[in-house]
Amino acid sequence: MTSQAPSECVLDLEHVSFRRNNRHIISNISLSVRSGEHWALLGGNGAGKSTLMGLCGAIHHPTTGTVSVLGKRLGRTELQALRKSIGHVNPRHMILSPLNIRQIVLTGLTGGNELPVRWEPAAAEYARADNLIEHLGLAGKASSPWPTLSQGERGRALIARALISEPQLLLLDEPCTGLDIAAREQLLEIIDSLALTHPQMASVLVTHHLEELPTTTTHAILIAEGQTVAAGQASEVITTENVSAAFKHPIKVEYLHQRWTARVDRAIETSAAPKALMMS
Repeated sequence: MTSQAPSECVLDLEHVSFRRNNRHIISNISLSVRSGEHWALLGGNGAGKSTLMGLCGAIHHPTTGTVSVLGKRLGRTELQALRKSIGHVNPRHMILSPLNIRQIVLTGLTGGNELPVRWEPAAAEYARADNLIEHLGLAGKASSPWPTLSQGERGRALIARALISEPQLLLLDEPCTGLDIAAREQLLEIIDSLALTHPQMASVLVTHHLEELPTTTTHAILIAEGQTVAAGQASEVITTENVSAAFKHPIKVEYLHQRWTARVDRAIETSAAPKALMMS
C-alpha cells in the first residue's frame, strides 16, 4: 500500500501580531491551512476576525511574525499579483457601476471592481464565466445588472467571481450576511458543493454564527480579543466550552445532521442568577 502524499500548505501564519495606533488587534496567532481543508474563523464582534482575514488575503502585513500565502511570504512578494490567486467573497463588495452578472464574474480575473478599459477576456475566459454562472444557478441571468439582483443572487455571483481565477485559496467573509433562511441554505449548499468541484482548494470562512457553517467545515479557529482560544479539527474546537469562552457567555453548542447550532445555556444562567443577586 502506498502512503498518500501530504497536502500542500497554502496558508501559514506563525506567531502573528498586528498593531494599530499602539493597540494590539491580534496577538501571537498561528494558523496553518492545507489544500482541501475548510476552516471556520469564529469570534465575536471586535475579536480581530477582519484583521486576521486581511492578513490571509494579503491585504496588509503583520506587525510581527510571518505570513505565507500560496508559498509567498508577505514582505517579499508583490501583493497585487498574489491577490489575483486568492478567491475572495465579500457581500460588501463595492460595485461602482451597473455591471451585469457576467461582467462582475469576469472582474475576478483582474481583481478590480470594474473591467479595465480596452481589456478583452479570451474566449476560454468567457466560457469559464458562463460555466460558473450556470453551475451556481444563475443561468438565464448573465445579463442581469447588479442593482436588480436579490441578495442571494449577489452572493452566488460573488462566489463565481472568486472562482473564475481558479484559486488555491478561497476566503469567504461572512458570506451569509443579509440573507433570509432559504437564501442562506441555498448558498451553503453551493459552498458545500465546492468540496467536490474543487477538491484541492482550501477555504477560510469567517462568521460569528455557528448556523452559517457549511457541512464541509473540517477545521476551526476560535479567537477572542485578538488571541486564539482554540484551533484544530472542527469537532474538537466548536464545543460548548470553547464557544462560551470565546464569546464570554454561556453558550450551548449542539451538532446535528452535520450542522452546528448555538443558543444561550439557560441552565447556567439560572444557576448563576442567585449568586449575581447576592453580590448586588
